[in-house]
Amino acid sequence: MDTLQKIREQDADLVQITDAALADATRRAGPHLACRPGCTPCCHGAFAIHALDALRLRAAMGEMAAAEPARAGAIAARAKQYWEEFAPTFPGNRESGVLNSTEEAREAFEDFANEAACPALDPHSGLCDLYAARPMTCRVFGPPVRARSSGASGEGLAVCELCFTQATPEEIAAAEMHVPHEEEEALLAEMESCETIVAFCLLP
Repeated sequence: MDTLQKIREQDADLVQITDAALADATRRAGPHLACRPGCTPCCHGAFAIHALDALRLRAAMGEMAAAEPARAGAIAARAKQYWEEFAPTFPGNRESGVLNSTEEAREAFEDFANEAACPALDPHSGLCDLYAARPMTCRVFGPPVRARSSGASGEGLAVCELCFTQATPEEIAAAEMHVPHEEEEALLAEMESCETIVAFCLLP
């Protein structure tokens, strides 16, 4: 088995662990978790994704191009339109799609494509066309997730602004999603360290 295939298999395991953690947090959150199909505010605005996310998205696009060429073509067309509009202000390498890591570039990224819809979002259905291959940021968004730098207390839990609006701090803490950060970081250590954005991975 080659290294890339091994990483893909390990990533599939990581996705299963993450999705199981999301399902468990969703169960504990009950009605406080407002996420539902067609709710798309979190599908707008650019965010950085890591090499595993990029690998997963590109593989999914390749599979879709073979099985559903019209659907894949529509995603690629949206990505192309997105890139044509926003590439001039992309704070990174426009050929490789890799984000710069300088402080100036990070500050510029804060204002990059903030209102733009993700090209994977179907504008007609309001659903993600690549949901099974979505980045880890998408998989953990919604339930309470602890910032990596926070301590063991209930502080440092971030939630979607549309969720847990009527919840007490105790209810929020009780629904915390336990993200497998260590497993993710161990797998990323086997890959070249770089970050890009979703749209670049979907270009034809």
